[in-house]
Amino acid sequence: MTHLPQPSPYRPETAILSLGGDFYDPVQAADFPQTILRFRNDRWSPAVGLEGLGQDEWLRHFGRFQPLPDNLPQPLALRYHGHQFRSYNPEIGDGRGFLFAQLRDDRGRLLDLGTKGSGQTPYSRFGDGRLTLKGGMREVLATEMLEALGVETSKTFSLIETGEALQRNDEPSPTRSAVLVRLQHSHIRIGTFQRLAYFGEAGNIRTLTEYCLQHYYGEGGGEDAAERLLGHVTRAAARLAASYIAAGFVHGVLNSDNIAITAESFDYGPWRWTPYWDGAFTAAYFDHAGLYAFARQPEAIHWDVLQLARSLLLISTPEALEPQLELFRPEFQHALRNAICARLGVVPAGEDEADNALLVAIETALAAKTVTIDRFFFDWRGGRRRGASPADIQYEAGEFGSFREVIETYEPAGSLAHPYWSDEAPVSMHIEEVEAIWSRIDQEDDWSALYAKVGAIRRMGEAMQGGA
Repeated sequence: MTHLPQPSPYRPETAILSLGGDFYDPVQAADFPQTILRFRNDRWSPAVGLEGLGQDEWLRHFGRFQPLPDNLPQPLALRYHGHQFRSYNPEIGDGRGFLFAQLRDDRGRLLDLGTKGSGQTPYSRFGDGRLTLKGGMREVLATEMLEALGVETSKTFSLIETGEALQRNDEPSPTRSAVLVRLQHSHIRIGTFQRLAYFGEAGNIRTLTEYCLQHYYGEGGGEDAAERLLGHVTRAAARLAASYIAAGFVHGVLNSDNIAITAESFDYGPWRWTPYWDGAFTAAYFDHAGLYAFARQPEAIHWDVLQLARSLLLISTPEALEPQLELFRPEFQHALRNAICARLGVVPAGEDEADNALLVAIETALAAKTVTIDRFFFDWRGGRRRGASPADIQYEAGEFGSFREVIETYEPAGSLAHPYWSDEAPVSMHIEEVEAIWSRIDQEDDWSALYAKVGAIRRMGEAMQGGA
């Protein structure tokens, strides 16, 4: 499960400046007509020492982007390329966001405060550099839900409405605008390495490799730096893919520029949760080939890691890098067993054959699409039926036969004392729920449903952590 943050003093950093000007461009934030605070992350602001900011200070830093004390003097738009739906695009980079600040959290990790919708940069091309308020609201919901379900994700740190009317071709316009600040473990992407490889900058690839090893994996450089970094990213990416499957989450746009070098989930656009265990379920209306469908996400993420390996060939060899790529499959299988057992609330058997049998039984049962994923994991928390459910008849059906037999051998993990486990229904995040929350904001400027949903999600997360 994810770490619950603890209070920590404000510890500013400027580590990114050590890379030098080949990696970023100083930029200015847009001058917004308004700054109306809509969401402030009261869970994570204490973990980075910023809970003491008053509302006016918060708006100055995260709406007007006045630098934080002893931090980056100016926002930086990072340079990167990437494969977008398997087509290489050398004309992208931070086009509507930038790196605003760096700091340490309660565990001493280097974290970035990056933006979305903060204005145009040299990489905006024909875009306006803005974010819709609906897009910002959706990112709040995605990050809160993923965190509660144990996925290592960026955190939505701030959402501020900015008072502009935006035109969009794929949704009703004009629509309201926002600027979002996300807290994440790294602003460096696989696409950052791809750009350097594209220009043949072997020296800069080595510099960036050593930076990532030092600041994200606690290691030094050396002749085997590329292999070690690839190994770390491969294992972390496999765990990310497994956590998506266990959560029933579909990111929607798993391009190589959307995979951080720490493999922490981030950058949420057309995401959805699949109600049923449907391998073909897609989130993006433009994903016509189903490239990033629910069941294909591990393949997509592994493919992106392969692009990192290809970039690292400038400072390594295929023979040295290939064994690191081969770590993906076994790490994914191990992580998937752990993630499924964690969501189910049982202790893994610790034997591949037994745990694989459980996974097969769960997939077989859920693939019948008679019970939603959320309902199943809620009803069977701890490995036993907790009480009456609307799905009782379905649980007695033949497709659940193997699961009923296999689960008998598993022991519960943690407590079921939290009152959440006595609720009538699980917390879910299906598209109609998201649209209903947005409708109240859009039509009535009523934010109560969003805040209530965040509260319910966090309560679920506490219950899944075993708290009473």
